[in-house]
Amino acid sequence: MPAADVLFTGGSVFTGEGDAVAGLTVAVTDGRISAVVPDAEAAALRGPDTQVIALEGALLSPGFQDAHVHPVGGGVELLQCNLTEAENAEEAVATVARYAAENPDAEWILGGGWSMDHFPGGAPVRTLLDGVVPDRPILISSRDHHSAWANTAAIRAAGLDASTPDPVDGRIEREADGFPAGTFHEGASGLFDAVLPESDADLAYLGLLRAQEELLAVGITGWQDALIGAMPGVPGNLDSYLRALREGTLRAHVVGAQWWERGQGLEQLEGMIRTRDQVAALGMTERLSVGTIKFMVDGVAENHTAAMLEPYRDACGHDTDNRGLSFIAPEALREYVVAADAAGFQPHFHALGDRAVREALDAVEAARAANGDTDSRPHLAHIQVVTEEDAARFAGLGAVANMQPLWATHEDQLDNLTLPFLQDGQEARQYPFGELQRDGARLAGGSDWPVSSADPIAGIHIAVTRVAPGSGYEPLGGDGQRLDLATAFAAYTSGSAYVNHRDHDTGYVREGYLANLIVVSPNPFELDPSEIHTARVRSTWIEGEPVYTAAN
Repeated sequence: MPAADVLFTGGSVFTGEGDAVAGLTVAVTDGRISAVVPDAEAAALRGPDTQVIALEGALLSPGFQDAHVHPVGGGVELLQCNLTEAENAEEAVATVARYAAENPDAEWILGGGWSMDHFPGGAPVRTLLDGVVPDRPILISSRDHHSAWANTAAIRAAGLDASTPDPVDGRIEREADGFPAGTFHEGASGLFDAVLPESDADLAYLGLLRAQEELLAVGITGWQDALIGAMPGVPGNLDSYLRALREGTLRAHVVGAQWWERGQGLEQLEGMIRTRDQVAALGMTERLSVGTIKFMVDGVAENHTAAMLEPYRDACGHDTDNRGLSFIAPEALREYVVAADAAGFQPHFHALGDRAVREALDAVEAARAANGDTDSRPHLAHIQVVTEEDAARFAGLGAVANMQPLWATHEDQLDNLTLPFLQDGQEARQYPFGELQRDGARLAGGSDWPVSSADPIAGIHIAVTRVAPGSGYEPLGGDGQRLDLATAFAAYTSGSAYVNHRDHDTGYVREGYLANLIVVSPNPFELDPSEIHTARVRSTWIEGEPVYTAAN
């Protein structure tokens, strides 16, 4: 065997399944893993030009893959008015004021990242923004991107007033006289689309590159972009990816989920097929493909738009007539998914409430009945509330549970804005990852960044403990919903590689696989579960080349 280009030795190896294994050396030649051998055999693979990476007890793992993320939007927000670091309402307002002062020529102040739990009822008001910027319109998305916060200038610019009706897929928070109070939920955020400034393609491209830096730094070597399409204030992100391909700046491998416009029907499928085939014709599908369709089934629980089987309660504990929103009628969803599956697309669902999960699984079942097993690998993201009956359906349908583990813990937004308004017993049904695993479901890991941190290690910590570091809470849903560390690591490596149809050459440490690897220290498999969050990615490698190295 010829000498290796790189040797990783002196630590443990997580191969993509099972526990980490000590005493293995991994050789890399021409961008691929050329050997996985006992340390005693490593000398035979070393030549005069071999780069030896002494792990010194660290963990070598397949690169993480994020199965549900929004890189272009996240990167753009980092370049705009970014409220993600604000820890309360006062800091959020101060950040807006500072950004406005630093950008006096900006026609609109745009950005994102405010947290619902920082404001009474999860709904910030326009007057808070008016107090710092009364003369320019402001529109800032919430951290979960299911609500927007506007000042009076923006509301006036959009022509909104007390007579403006709620759209069918959203809700306007209102003052006593009906005038918009400043928060716009779900589809109501779209009331500003017509007056937002023209999108900037260069900004979107720079956002993608900034996002890639952020993701590589936490060990993410591939991802599924959960929304390929145009969003208000950001141009169509596919153009950014195509530009990155042309300019050779896209280092990660990316699967794009084309956005299903819920106000349209099957007529949009033809255009999606054309887009998929045009990207494939570039001959770089191992770097970028768009053979997935994203179906937004419902909203989110904290603003009571997640689709639930039972009604939400009011602040006094009484049932309301609100069971959330199904953005696509169930019968239509089944029709669309059957057609998409038949056309060779992978269905990717936003399904958060238990009714949404059921409607998505029903659509997958209909596709299976109509088309057989097409290896489409459908996956349901978020899965916050899942009934026992439906948890047991995933495995048989081949549906992947796309987890965002960082949310599966007690925290202010869940405890103050969600759980008090759900029915008795539904706290135990929150993010039932352990139950899904026991029922045989495949698991994949994702972040939904910039909704929450993109750091897979932070997510793995919560998946294993169900408790945020230092919080003192009991595990959300009980110990039975915890995952073991090997399962959590597999979800973010081989599990997400499976979702991305890249398990043939990524997601594992195996001979012949791409050398998309990360070095993690200290080795999480040697830490107490309460200390997993202290581990850090020390270096990230793509096809045998370092693309990120920690400063210390």
